[in-house]
Amino acid sequence: MASSKDDNTESVQFFEGVEKLLEIWFTSTDNEDNKRDLRDIPRHRWESMLKIVRCEIISFCRNDQVDAYVLSESSMFIAKRRLILKTCGTTTPLQCLESLLDLVEEYTGFNAVEDLFYSRKNYKRPDLQISPHQAFEDEVALLDTIFPDGEAYCLGDVDNDCWYLYTLNRQKLSQTPCEPDQTLEILMTSLDPNIMSIFTRDVCSSATEATQKSGIDKLVPNMVIDDFLFEPCGYSMNGVSKSGSYMTIHITPEPEFSYVSFESNIPEATYSEVIGRVLKTFKPGKFVVTIFANKESVAADTPRELEQADYLNFGGEWLRNDVQYCRFKNYDLTCAFYSKFPS
Repeated sequence: MASSKDDNTESVQFFEGVEKLLEIWFTSTDNEDNKRDLRDIPRHRWESMLKIVRCEIISFCRNDQVDAYVLSESSMFIAKRRLILKTCGTTTPLQCLESLLDLVEEYTGFNAVEDLFYSRKNYKRPDLQISPHQAFEDEVALLDTIFPDGEAYCLGDVDNDCWYLYTLNRQKLSQTPCEPDQTLEILMTSLDPNIMSIFTRDVCSSATEATQKSGIDKLVPNMVIDDFLFEPCGYSMNGVSKSGSYMTIHITPEPEFSYVSFESNIPEATYSEVIGRVLKTFKPGKFVVTIFANKESVAADTPRELEQADYLNFGGEWLRNDVQYCRFKNYDLTCAFYSKFPS
């Protein structure tokens, strides 16, 4: 298991909810991507790879478009040529990169990376992380050894709340037309204790009960939900739709270090309603919103929404502290930071 524990009582009790999010789009130099599929990789090989990451598979669901794994520390999604690995605690996802690239080429013939995104919020306890994850500079140094055209960014206030991103600055490698792609992520802290209590075994006896009692099942319609309630507390869920869309939520409910993440790639012309539902469900004191979208997506203009002064106020409850906009070769990104107005 991934949690870092030592003789210090505080360290034993603390859990880092902030995830390290790795998303990779694979391609091949012979432009025969349509013949290849990451889902051809056997499960036991994924399990071996995840041992390097320091987590394991605890639940699984799939449809024709995506395989979705709930992990002991967060989630993994595998589609035809996209891998998403999202892990919390003291996991080490970047340690598996070289093994992952070899594994993918061995079983699928994908021999190139078209796009890569590695991102995370700042940790609450970076001192408990395992190399190279204690500092973003160390993570960047490792990534640079594999991807010579990578670029690193820090958005927000490095001394307070910030969000780190590493991505590739390269033209599309394959001649296959770009498929629409978009990602919404909401990272929430300082959460309502009454809502967080739902995600404990003291209040709910099952994951299904927690999902329904919290209203998670109503956040995004038409999702098949695979959920898990940990002992004595903590919650993870994956949702997949027939169209290939996914959502995933991970909850660390302890009041001293509460954290909730919401992520989805549902295609929407505007995300205001989805964001509103998420905020009303969890009632965070602070949160970060990131929106990625490429030009082929119906969400292509949504990153600009976060730049509007009154966007996401919801009756004046939240104050936008910072917003930053980035244009990459294939994607646009906006990252915005919010906190509750003083009462």
